[in-house]
Amino acid sequence: MADVVLVTGVSRYLGGQFARQLTQDPSVKRVIGVDVIPPPHDIGRAEFVRADIRNPMIGKIIAQSEVDTVVHLNVIATPTQGGGRTSQKEINVIGTMQLLAACQKASTVRRLVVKSSAAVYGSSPRDPAMFTEDMGPKSMPRTGFGKDSVEVEGYVRGFSRRRPDVEISMLRFANIIGPTIRTSLTDYFALPVVPVPFGYDARLQFVHERDAVGSLLLATTGPSAGITNIAGDGVITLSQAAGMARRPVVPVPSMAAGLLGGAVKRSGLADFSRDQLQFLAYGRGLDTTRMREVLGFEPVYTTRAAFADYVRGLGAAVPGGAVLGSAVSGVAGTAASAISQVWAAGRND
Repeated sequence: MADVVLVTGVSRYLGGQFARQLTQDPSVKRVIGVDVIPPPHDIGRAEFVRADIRNPMIGKIIAQSEVDTVVHLNVIATPTQGGGRTSQKEINVIGTMQLLAACQKASTVRRLVVKSSAAVYGSSPRDPAMFTEDMGPKSMPRTGFGKDSVEVEGYVRGFSRRRPDVEISMLRFANIIGPTIRTSLTDYFALPVVPVPFGYDARLQFVHERDAVGSLLLATTGPSAGITNIAGDGVITLSQAAGMARRPVVPVPSMAAGLLGGAVKRSGLADFSRDQLQFLAYGRGLDTTRMREVLGFEPVYTTRAAFADYVRGLGAAVPGGAVLGSAVSGVAGTAASAISQVWAAGRND
């Protein structure tokens, strides 16, 4: 049972939805929502406190309010939401360090729930069909949100060694999707023409935004679960997802993927990073046995159903998009053929 819960990141969509639903739980006496800006959405009976978790002031808030449960949702997945990559890393890494330092000093804290990501597993051609929680990445994330998530989890493990009396649940979410939440992946599938890595068709796994909130609620008020994968059942391929979204695809050679990703990012249409491009090539699958057997959570939405619900709120493809996709695809195919010929010639030398 949680008496006083502090929630970070309540000004973002997921944090706000979680805080609002948590206030409806009669077993929770008080919910304190923390962020640097006031939430633009309803957070129910949660009390908003304007504070930066990168500042040691967060320790005073925890101590004065006698917080017993901390739910850390202020780990930002896309740089644009955090004011750029530098700010994103400071919030994710420095913010987590300061928050955990405050929790370590607070004798009232008995439970810590952390929103992590399946990005810690990376994406590579050597990956297993399904990652279990005790598996490590075949290719360690070296940039962006994936690297931040690895560092955040490292700090949480260090905290658990220093405060073994605190129950910890660290939820590794598959890509969260739905009709309302906005992420780099929802922006990607909203493009009028979807660029896909040439020669690949990645397996994708999603968790619906409602199931993400539901699992966080259970981790806060239910059993402690340790590290737990959270995802909907099943997978869909990248081409199947594009088809469901009614978007024409443009095969892009791997050598041009970085340039294309940078161009799309600069246009403001979607946010791409190197690890996201790898994910679109190789995909990722999560084993969710622990989610059911330890956390006791059963998602309402499968991966396919979650993506279908997202698609229902997605506008139709732009007029002429298919023609444009076909034209650009031909150019991309020609480029890929040229690259292959050069590579083959190099091997014959």
